[in-house]
Amino acid sequence: MSKIVLIDGHSILNRAFYGVPDLTNSEGTHVNAIYGFLNIMFMILEEEKPEYLTVAFDVHAPTFRHEIYPEYKGTRSPMAPELREQVPLIQEVLRSMNICVKTLPGYEADDVLGTIAKKCQAEGIEVSLVSGDRDLLQISDEHIRIRIPKTKGGKTTIESYYPADVEKEYGVSPLVFIDMKALMGDTSDNVHGVSGVGPKSAAKLLTEYGSIDGIYAHIDEMKASAQKENLIRDREQAYLARKLVTINTDSPVEFNIDDALIGDFYNPSSYEFFKKLEFKNYLNRFDADTSGDAGEAEKRFVTINDLAEAERFFDELKKRLEQSGETSGDVSDQDSHIPVSLFMPCDKGSSGINMVSVCVVPNEVTTIVCGGMITSDDLLKRIRDILNIPGVVFLTFDSKSSFELLDIDLLEDKTFDIQIASYLLDPLRSHYEAEYIASRYLGRMIPQAEQLLGKAHSYKDAASAGPDGLVRYSAYVAEITYEAYPAVSSKLRDEGMYGLFKDIEMPLARVLASMERTGVRVHRDTLQEYSETLGIRMKELEKSIYEKAGEEFNILSPKQLGVILFEKMNLPGGKKTKTGYSTAADVLEKMSDQPIVADILEYRAVSKLKSTYADGLPEYIDPDDRIRSTFHQTITATGRISSSDPNLQNIPTRTELGRGLRRAFIPSEGCVFADADYSQIELRILAHMAGDEELIAAYSEGADIHRITAAKVFGVPADQVTDLLRRRAKAVNFGIVYGISSYGLSEDIGVSRKEAEEYIRNYFETFPGIRAYLDETVEQAKSKGYVTTLYGRKRPIPELKNSNFMQRQFGERVAMNSPIQGTAADIMKIAMIAVWRKLRSEGLRSRIVLQVHDELLIDTYTDEIERVSDILKTEMENAAELKVDLIADFHTGKDWYEAK
Repeated sequence: MSKIVLIDGHSILNRAFYGVPDLTNSEGTHVNAIYGFLNIMFMILEEEKPEYLTVAFDVHAPTFRHEIYPEYKGTRSPMAPELREQVPLIQEVLRSMNICVKTLPGYEADDVLGTIAKKCQAEGIEVSLVSGDRDLLQISDEHIRIRIPKTKGGKTTIESYYPADVEKEYGVSPLVFIDMKALMGDTSDNVHGVSGVGPKSAAKLLTEYGSIDGIYAHIDEMKASAQKENLIRDREQAYLARKLVTINTDSPVEFNIDDALIGDFYNPSSYEFFKKLEFKNYLNRFDADTSGDAGEAEKRFVTINDLAEAERFFDELKKRLEQSGETSGDVSDQDSHIPVSLFMPCDKGSSGINMVSVCVVPNEVTTIVCGGMITSDDLLKRIRDILNIPGVVFLTFDSKSSFELLDIDLLEDKTFDIQIASYLLDPLRSHYEAEYIASRYLGRMIPQAEQLLGKAHSYKDAASAGPDGLVRYSAYVAEITYEAYPAVSSKLRDEGMYGLFKDIEMPLARVLASMERTGVRVHRDTLQEYSETLGIRMKELEKSIYEKAGEEFNILSPKQLGVILFEKMNLPGGKKTKTGYSTAADVLEKMSDQPIVADILEYRAVSKLKSTYADGLPEYIDPDDRIRSTFHQTITATGRISSSDPNLQNIPTRTELGRGLRRAFIPSEGCVFADADYSQIELRILAHMAGDEELIAAYSEGADIHRITAAKVFGVPADQVTDLLRRRAKAVNFGIVYGISSYGLSEDIGVSRKEAEEYIRNYFETFPGIRAYLDETVEQAKSKGYVTTLYGRKRPIPELKNSNFMQRQFGERVAMNSPIQGTAADIMKIAMIAVWRKLRSEGLRSRIVLQVHDELLIDTYTDEIERVSDILKTEMENAAELKVDLIADFHTGKDWYEAK
């Protein structure tokens, strides 16, 4: 038999909306429900392999059931706006895929599906009907299988119901299931059945009397009971409910089985929708001929492997560029420069390249591959010659590696990094692949990197596996960088972020490249000693924990720990989940007054120190005893720099034992570490941006801001502020910056929520300008959809429009904090650039080796200490002009611990 799959569109879309995390495309359109719907649909189609497919949707209008009962579905909450906007979109997407979509005014999708199911069954077609609505079980038949998705543990499975399955689960046949639903009622549809009748009692009544009619035909014979009284009283409701829950299988829907024939899902029309929605996983299903992009592009790619041909290419290119008559190499002056797109796929730390792809005019890409007589040094020399031509602007996809390979003075001033620019325009993404840029700015589809490079973890591995994929990838990147440059640079200007890009982000890439090349020296023996110290402490804590527990167990096993704490020891505060008791940090920290819990928390911390740092860091130490972390400037939405492989910005500092790890980081021979750290930079920025006179005055007087805050918030003289009150005031000060709630503050400082509320209220009464500033910032964010830093960096906040209250609250906290944290990040970047340039321009040998939030670490030669100290203090404290002074604390030491 042929088979048709019928899908209840609204039901599955609703399930997908709540089952898939919120997703938006680059235009801000919510797409999570559409993505989840397609996943479920394709899973069903893969399993069923039908010849026909139809999806039915409800129409936003009254139905015949509303005419019978105006209050029908009257208690339902309005559809979330993020879901509502996806309903017409999914219908357009399905139609573009040549999928039959049905709606019928005056009827529900259930009626449409029921009618089509019965028609298909009559024509000898097997029916598989997918819906989350169990009302449809009533049409289950020998050749009509009802399929209901269920999600458990994040995995979607599908339950199947033929008549026997319905009877097994509910004790009644599909036809009698209608009367069961009528007796029970349906609160979700505001359908009232008989009071007190649930599934079991309904099944028992119907088993005995066969139907609602049978029940009421024998009502007088029933023994007196509350159920009998309810049946008599609610008789009218029961019959009305039966009308409402009965699916109309003879609705006037126009349906021709030929229209439901599955055709070509992946065609030019659907390609445009998938591209707009940015469903990369589905774009892979389209071939090059469908999109018309990839196939045509590769016809324009030229690959050179011959030295003479390569030299001829570069000679002609150089001559053409020199004869162009351009005189300006200023990247911001688009009318008087020559854009040259160069991509050199190169791994971090490489001293050479495998190839270079060049694009200087539309629709032409040439890739020169090393090998034979063509060497990396030859290519790099030729590239330097090209980039030194007046008027040439270097378009790149990866400026950091290019800066270090080419090492041309002031190259950053004439470089345009398309990834960094794309990041500024859409900082909520985590990756800015060439295929994203092609789709977002050119409306084109190109193969994904993994399609061309396979599972290679580096360009070197990709080249070894076979150069063809890497050559194609390199050519695509060079072409997309060139083609997207006008649109991206223009949009940067429109968004007011070109200055931020040119003056901060591009020079910063040069600084980060230098830091990555330099690395930071690590003493292996000190790390080993540190690991042994941690191991000894773990043994001590193990012994103490086992003694207190009265037995040995796996301390790092949440399940075993939960049993010990909350069953054997009966400690208060246990929260049982499906997998056992929660032993998360926030749960245990509330119990830290219990000796065993304090030991367990310390054991966890020491264990992480040992595994992640003491034992983990040696894997990253290069033969010259240096660790070279990767610094990222396109990861965080606020603009902060981050690091990975390893993350050196996350070195613990809260405990003395954690800080001890810094002893393993040492300066180069003949050097000391010079460390400069901004003092309370975010609070100072808050004072400036809010313009609060009280806070500005406190900083101007050079007062202890936390002590002053404590005195004013807690109502005590400044000389009577205790250390405890100062710590609480410090928590309030920094908590306000992050939009902390009274609950969060109470948890942080160990007071009641009421006390925390009073502290926050007193704070805002003391500093009224801050309250006004934060409120205004949130309102502007709601209106504009984003916040900005002092330097124009924009941070979109889509959460502010989310229908979920918790998400909106999160969005408000982001709105309060992002301008402050983002401005602090911008100021630190300005300082880094200024310090790096000073060290370089004065011919000093000292180098920046680490940046950790508000801190800079310089590998400083002993004969340069005084000058480096002056440079650090001057450049950091003059990086921005605020209403309060920026202060940088300066220290030196023989290791990072001592310098800090």
